[in-house]
Amino acid sequence: MIIDLPDTTVSKIAKALVNVREEGGAVALGRVLTLIILVRHGAEEEGIEAANDASREHPMRVIVLMSDPHGADADADPRLDAQIRVGGDAGASEVIVLRAYGAAGNNSESLVTGLLLPDAPVVAWWPRNAPKRPSRTSIGKIAQRRITDAATQADPGAWVAGLGEHHAPGDTDLAWTRLTHWREQLAAVLDQPPYEPVTAVEVSGAGDSPSTGMLAAWLRLALDVPVRWNYLPPEEWAAGIKSVRLVRPSGDTLLERPVSGEAVLTQPGQPSHELAFPRRTLRECLAEELRSLDPDLLYGRVITEGWTLLEGGDDDG
Repeated sequence: MIIDLPDTTVSKIAKALVNVREEGGAVALGRVLTLIILVRHGAEEEGIEAANDASREHPMRVIVLMSDPHGADADADPRLDAQIRVGGDAGASEVIVLRAYGAAGNNSESLVTGLLLPDAPVVAWWPRNAPKRPSRTSIGKIAQRRITDAATQADPGAWVAGLGEHHAPGDTDLAWTRLTHWREQLAAVLDQPPYEPVTAVEVSGAGDSPSTGMLAAWLRLALDVPVRWNYLPPEEWAAGIKSVRLVRPSGDTLLERPVSGEAVLTQPGQPSHELAFPRRTLRECLAEELRSLDPDLLYGRVITEGWTLLEGGDDDG
């Protein structure tokens, strides 16, 4: 069910939510958090779809705030349009879409405060056009977790390189979340024979893959060995991480994608293993980030300590 509320106010939206629950039987009980998605006009549906899918694991209230106070809508007459989506149009969540025009979008916090679930944590997500300091924004200040996505920034590599400078507890980036399968597989390799130390690491990936540098920083921090990493030209590798090579006394261990979605693990003295290695979807990454609302301490160390070691050592980026 979709309810349109043109030229409205936050108090009218809150009353409409109460009516929806009373008349339609939709309830906010069991909602575990409020997810605020901050996007520009016209870019909201991808984020809503991912949130709806993730809500099946994490029932929540989703507030989508669209405003562009410094863009094309800056000179428009102040107005707030809203849309409420429940039932089949909202997965296991209830979605409130807010479109703020003109001066109505200048104070983001005031637009969402009256719509937050009481006594529930708040997560803020910028699918695109994220601020450099999410924790300093009006929405970021009220959120326990703040999610950005380096892959959608104009310069993904530069964005990742600057994450440590502006990091605050509760910040995270989906470039880190996309590494989960790589980290799990590499950790499993090191837990198996031969139990030899890694003496060096090589990481390569596509030029549009901010996760490549972040994986290199994690390996530098975790293994305390030199790490060489590089971006490959598009004609050699189109998207995502290509390979990780662990140099060990008995020979190299190589985890490499020959094609997207598959990987081959090669180790000395063992047959090659083919692995299903699909790139993670936006829904999967978002759902993972919502599983724990405590600060991700390892992520913080990787983008600060790990990245500093990566840049300051003999590594080659």
